[in-house]
Amino acid sequence: MGKTGTLKIQSKGGGRADGLRSLLRSSGYSLYVLLLLVLAFLLNQLDRYMLAIVARPTAQDIGFGDRGCLLDDAVSSHLSETDCSNCTTNATCALRKDADGVQGCKWDYTGTGTQYDLLAGPVFILIYTFAGIPMGIAADFYNRKVLLTVACIFWSTCLFLTGFVKEYWQLAALRFGIGFGEAGCTPFAASLLADYFAPELRGTALGVYNWGIYFGYSMAYAVGNFITNADILGMGWRWSYLLSGGPGILLGVLILLTMKEPPRTGTSAASKAASAQLTSVQKLLVTLRFFFRPMVILLCLAGGIRNAAGYVWSYSTQNYFEGIGQTSTQIGSYMSWIPLVAGSISVVFGGFISDRVVSRLGPLGRIWVIIISQLLATPFVFGVLFLEPPWAYISLIPTYIIGEMWVPITLAKLVEMAPAEVRTSAVAFYFFVITNIGGNMPLLVDPVKKAFSNAGYNDVDSLRDTLYLFYPGEYILGALLYLLALLALRRDLARAQRDGPLVEKKTDSDTVGETNDAYLPETPTDDP
Repeated sequence: MGKTGTLKIQSKGGGRADGLRSLLRSSGYSLYVLLLLVLAFLLNQLDRYMLAIVARPTAQDIGFGDRGCLLDDAVSSHLSETDCSNCTTNATCALRKDADGVQGCKWDYTGTGTQYDLLAGPVFILIYTFAGIPMGIAADFYNRKVLLTVACIFWSTCLFLTGFVKEYWQLAALRFGIGFGEAGCTPFAASLLADYFAPELRGTALGVYNWGIYFGYSMAYAVGNFITNADILGMGWRWSYLLSGGPGILLGVLILLTMKEPPRTGTSAASKAASAQLTSVQKLLVTLRFFFRPMVILLCLAGGIRNAAGYVWSYSTQNYFEGIGQTSTQIGSYMSWIPLVAGSISVVFGGFISDRVVSRLGPLGRIWVIIISQLLATPFVFGVLFLEPPWAYISLIPTYIIGEMWVPITLAKLVEMAPAEVRTSAVAFYFFVITNIGGNMPLLVDPVKKAFSNAGYNDVDSLRDTLYLFYPGEYILGALLYLLALLALRRDLARAQRDGPLVEKKTDSDTVGETNDAYLPETPTDDP
């Protein structure tokens, strides 16, 4: 049966996506490179989220952020975190005693507030996003392996030094450095993966790469909670930074010594010649022209909102569970494995499913997978906040398995659509957009929470109701934006079927900026 007007989703060599099984048939060296990149991304995420896990002991040690009434773990008390959180002043906190007459609450730094939000948001996000664009452009000109090595060693060194800070400004300066170094990780890695793996395996390869998110995030809870509680040599939370930063320095050296810079694929000889002559400004203009397409704009907005849900929850998880009476040991016991197992299943399963759907339905299939997954995950996201532990933790399992599919699928979609000669720049610009939207969203948590508090809600309920808006609420909003992106892409495809390629035809001397031939209309075929 003929398929006039459909789109190519395979490499020119043919062959459909075969998920992990096909990925494992890749060369041993390609899989080794994938492993190195997964480890780099793992440490990237571990280092990024360590702040959220040890914010309270850090704040109490060096003194920053808001103060509140907290459970005093140093004394024997039958009180809970919830009992203490109902006190809003130092005076009322001092009066809160248990049945034995023991003062079980203390007035101390909570690890929250504007100074914490600045560290979680702008101090990290602004440099992370703005540095990502020139790093992405640099990767289109220079050796990506060397750039990734420098970035990995730099951010890991900054994290290691965080274990020695004495004042808030030092913490902020090193957090700024971590953001600068981490800005290059995914743009460099995504570009390398696109050249190491065939188009029909990119979704799965990027899914495996995104294991790093959940391995790193889960390890942050394990290291941040258990190592801090171990209080090695009386240094508490500081060892969490020291043990997290050291391995990144060693990994950077390993990448430099053992990884090869692959030839860039997906670009014609004429395009390569023209690309080599492009200036940084010209590459930026080509990238911006690509991002002015309505479908790409909507894809970035959707990714940004969905990313915001993840950022808000990630930087509020520890505080939320502590607020409802969970100890750091209990939180670490669940959060050290749930994101790792469930999130890893999700990103690989999502990449595999999207590759298979695209092989049958064309490029619209990837976005349909995202929309359906976000809507299916939403009830479980509500359950995380509505249910009490351990059911709140258990509800996180389907939340991650179903809800995190958007990560590799959106990135695979962008890599497929971006002109090959500016692919890394396009990825960097994409992360600039979604990280600015998502990474700065936590700044809204504190004022919204205070609005609920002013309306008469206690601290726990104020945070829970705020999270209802920014966590499951943004799953729904993100799904709606992905639906709009789908409609925009469908319009582009209909126009391409009617008028020809999605971009204007170019002469041999004007090849830069052309769309990957995976997105040109396919000639009729008799394949089923």
